[in-house]
Amino acid sequence: MLKKALQPLIDNATVILIMGTMAGEQSIAKQEYYANRGNLFWKILFAVFEEEFSTSYEDRKALLKKHNIGLWNVLKSCKREGSSDATITEETINDFENLHKQFPNIKYVFFESKAAAKYFQKYAVPQKNVTYMTLPSTSGLNAGLTAAEKMEQWKAVSQIRLSIKNND
Repeated sequence: MLKKALQPLIDNATVILIMGTMAGEQSIAKQEYYANRGNLFWKILFAVFEEEFSTSYEDRKALLKKHNIGLWNVLKSCKREGSSDATITEETINDFENLHKQFPNIKYVFFESKAAAKYFQKYAVPQKNVTYMTLPSTSGLNAGLTAAEKMEQWKAVSQIRLSIKNND
């Protein structure tokens, strides 16, 4: 079945863009990024910014906005059974060239998994003046690292945000 990416959560203040591969089944059904409770994305993001965790999607979007973070998926569409990136076929990529023209303030792109980085590198041209980093997947399917190990690596997002804030 063909899966389509969620609309980007990006505005003109976005400096940091976090990109997953393709939204999972629950995220597509709810039209919310990282809607699966087994995914640690929101728990990690609230923790690295030392904010109180919330299950409200409005609170989650407010956290992103407060820290100039956007969310999007590398893939525009693909065929996939379930939510595993390992089963992706017939993928098409989102238009990053136009994205960067529309939102020139994006300076950092964090891939939320090795798969997201792999698809980006396969199809997209990295933009000049943008720093790209790959972080461990926050998915419950990524059992290679503990939650604490994932959190440690994800602190890079808050550290970048702090360095941007200090340079403003």
